[in-house]
Amino acid sequence: MEWWLTLILLIGPLLLLLATGIPVAFAFLVVNIVGALVFFGGSLGLRQMMLSIYDGLTSFTLAPVPLFVFMGEILFHSGMAIRTLDVLDKWLGRIPGRLSLLTVVGGTIFANLSGSTMANTAMLGSLLGPEMMRRGYSKSMALGPIMGTGGIAMIIPPSALAIVLGTLAKMSIGQLLVAGILPGILMAFLYSFYIVARCTINPTLAPTYEVSRVPLRKKILLFTKYVLPLGVIVFLVVGLIFLGIATPTEAAAMGTMGSIGLAAC
Repeated sequence: MEWWLTLILLIGPLLLLLATGIPVAFAFLVVNIVGALVFFGGSLGLRQMMLSIYDGLTSFTLAPVPLFVFMGEILFHSGMAIRTLDVLDKWLGRIPGRLSLLTVVGGTIFANLSGSTMANTAMLGSLLGPEMMRRGYSKSMALGPIMGTGGIAMIIPPSALAIVLGTLAKMSIGQLLVAGILPGILMAFLYSFYIVARCTINPTLAPTYEVSRVPLRKKILLFTKYVLPLGVIVFLVVGLIFLGIATPTEAAAMGTMGSIGLAAC
């Protein structure tokens, strides 16, 4: 079979299913079933696919992936993520490109708390995307930071992609996660610098609007109450791996327990 025909058979149905609104997981499942039937000998291909699924689900090294995703879902659905964005919004004041900058700063913090790039991007897109468009932000300055921050969530630990990559390449998952810290922070800094510089040069990209002043004491109180405790989760995940106290799977379990504790508080 020609390579272009193979590409059409795999990518075409996937794009069509995604366009109909089917969840991503089920769209990939359908494509995998079709691929197993066409390229791996019918029922024999389905059997091989089921064995591969079983191997993946029972792999100890892949256990952090659902734990990191679960940890992020706890933070989002408990309302902690929204409160954190609100606090950061008060600290930014009238900086040029304020909401775009909030997207990068908030997204970087949540990237440290969730291994799901899609969940991080979806949350920022649903909360800040419509608000930026309503305020008259250009599409590049509204959508760019959201998608760019999704790339940060892919690199900075905890990263589900790093775990999958480490498993496939037989590399140290702990070292891969720790190696993503500096590049992720550097990307966030460069994005922030670009946003402020671009909006200072061309203010029409992100129109300014009146922002109510918040006393410094209240800012510190809100930061201590809603943002600072998130550092506990970062330490439980990244800190324990960096210190060599826990494996990535154990750190993911500790981070999940920390998220549940903070949500309860």
